Amino acid sequence: MWRVLGCKGCGSTIVEAALALAQIPYEREEVAYDQPAGRKRLLEVNPLAQVPTVILPDGSVMTETAALALHLDELVPTAQLLPPTGDPLRPHAQRWLVFLVAAVYPTFTYGDDPAKWVGDAGERLREATLEHRKKLWRQLEGVARGPWFLGERFSILDVYVSVMTRWRPRREWFAQACPRLSAIATSLDRDPRLAHVWAANF
Repeated sequence: MWRVLGCKGCGSTIVEAALALAQIPYEREEVAYDQPAGRKRLLEVNPLAQVPTVILPDGSVMTETAALALHLDELVPTAQLLPPTGDPLRPHAQRWLVFLVAAVYPTFTYGDDPAKWVGDAGERLREATLEHRKKLWRQLEGVARGPWFLGERFSILDVYVSVMTRWRPRREWFAQACPRLSAIATSLDRDPRLAHVWAANF
């Protein structure tokens, strides 16, 4: 059994959704990473004490949502989390998958708890990362094809959009500033395959 160490509404939701789409059963362990007990639990298996941390059936540990998405795509290609090798959409999907985790995600790393990094200057960092994040989301809005990010083909990118649009600047802003991304997010809210994931996290 796969075991996902995560917390409600966090990036671990992306991994839970990917597992659900791949029809892989998993156990969910709620871990408050910002509390001493949760941090201690995570440090047992992940030196960064971050979620998601996933314990695979063989006892090995995986972290990083993109790595897990790529692994699941190889493990269960029928889930179609990404276009198959040779499909001209695959490089496009890979590019924006890495963009989400390498460009957008760090704005939360530094902006969610800015005092951790810069002390009293934290509020300025919080505002700056939010504005930069909006710029990045507008860039993604410009390449999203609709009705899904890759066009007619659903992918793990749509899961990222659905989950991450629930975070600052939140859904209301997306509805106004990024209508294509907003439409992707709200469409996936209604996907019955993910109903239990959304219920557990949001």
